Amino acid sequence: MTPETLPSRAPQATPPRHTARTPAAARARFWDKIARKYAADPIADMPGYEKSLVRALEFLSPTQSVLEVGCGTGTTALRLAPATGRLLATDLSPQMIAIANEKLAADPRANLEFRVADADAPMAEPGSHDVVLAFNLLHLVADLDGALSTITQALVPGGLLISKTACISEMNPLVPWLLLPLMRLVGKAPDVRCFAAPALEAAMRRHGLTILAVERHGTRGKDIRVFIVARKAA
Repeated sequence: MTPETLPSRAPQATPPRHTARTPAAARARFWDKIARKYAADPIADMPGYEKSLVRALEFLSPTQSVLEVGCGTGTTALRLAPATGRLLATDLSPQMIAIANEKLAADPRANLEFRVADADAPMAEPGSHDVVLAFNLLHLVADLDGALSTITQALVPGGLLISKTACISEMNPLVPWLLLPLMRLVGKAPDVRCFAAPALEAAMRRHGLTILAVERHGTRGKDIRVFIVARKAA
């Protein structure tokens, strides 16, 4: 959706406190509309994706209760579920979840459940999950601080957030300030939050998370997708 292009603007020292722009129902309609095409499109950087999965597996165990937010069509959840005790994978889009359930029916995982839920709204009991996964999501939420608050509340003390996020502000300035608004205007792109990796890290710290790892796994050109593992205070 977002090509990796030329040098970026300077990273923001303080992350913006984004508020909701696009209502949840409208965001769901966008992803519902493109769900089948999204499911059919190949992963652009498969080696980079595989490296992220390998790193995520290092933090998972069969005793854990895991929540994935923004699971899309379920590819990552299906890959990681065998390493967990229970994995609840959620997405705002009913059509994405329908496709995920089709995949699950074809490749059953007894400990995996897909459910429609908005990452911007409470979706789990406080302290109910050992790990929250958020892959390719945090730049798409309506409210970054709200989503991080929801995620942190869902974690047990000492629990982990494992995330991979497109940092749009690290792209050519023409992308976030011209190309993406034009694409949104004609319905070809979702509403996105524009920040660089330091701003995302600062937002996580603001919600009491300690950063354990910050990595880039891309294998093709400049990688704007930052892989971050963060721990909630014990």
